[in-house]
Amino acid sequence: MDDAADSNPFSQVPIEITISVGKARPQVRDLLKLQRDAVLPLDRRVDDPVELYVGDRLIARGELQELDGDQAGQLAVRLTEVANLRGGL
Repeated sequence: MDDAADSNPFSQVPIEITISVGKARPQVRDLLKLQRDAVLPLDRRVDDPVELYVGDRLIARGELQELDGDQAGQLAVRLTEVANLRGGL
């Protein structure tokens, strides 16, 4: 790990990362009709990369994967691109 990151007093604070798999754009009338088992099409394909955000800042892209072993079935993201975060979030 980077010495500058270790000396930052905020480096040990947990932060929430949002993983975006896509967006849906239904009309309001369709949104009001949603029920259990409804399918909402997204603007992405299953094999498209997902995007990782802290707030509204894109910090990385990756691929969804399922973990094995003791964490079998757990959803995870394998990073394929990472933004330069040296300037901070």
